[in-house]
Amino acid sequence: MKALGMFTLAAGLLFGAAGAPAQTSAKATFAGGCFWCVEADFDKVPGVLSTTSGYIGGTVTNPTYAQVSAKTTGHAEAVEIVFDPARVSYAQLLDKFWHSIDPTVKDRQFCDVGSPYRTGIFTHDAAQLAAARASLAALEKSKPFKEAIVTPIEPATTLYPAEAYHQDYHQRNPLRYRYYRASCGRDQRLQQLWGPR
Repeated sequence: MKALGMFTLAAGLLFGAAGAPAQTSAKATFAGGCFWCVEADFDKVPGVLSTTSGYIGGTVTNPTYAQVSAKTTGHAEAVEIVFDPARVSYAQLLDKFWHSIDPTVKDRQFCDVGSPYRTGIFTHDAAQLAAARASLAALEKSKPFKEAIVTPIEPATTLYPAEAYHQDYHQRNPLRYRYYRASCGRDQRLQQLWGPR
């Protein structure tokens, strides 16, 4: 009986109460302007397992940074986040996302201008879509700022990873990254919108 009990406990942890395999990781994808900054913000969140900068929402397969920045492919710079749902919820990631962007401007974030720097929530399933819509509705109801929110919610398409030199840029080039973020005015604008955090 003891051995059976241990097996039952282990099975419950592995498969969950309903007998389905327990979800050990999930994906979230957000576009918030420069992917260096979005990646850096989410790398600080406990429960985030990895972040990958890339390009999403365009018409060209495997685009390069040069192609995307030329504003001809339709892609946005975005970050794919792999997270542990037992440690951080999708709703918490949404809250972090909103407070990491200026959702009131179209095709721009801070000093970066053009469609590659638009904001967006790219959902991976119906539950994420419902959560994203609920978070948007709550934000619109609370009205923390006067301007309208223009950040779209869309189904996720293929995210093409950006070139290696873009990955973990804030860690590999900390001085350049900090200079870029400061000179771009990102944190100053976020404080204007959201207050100190």
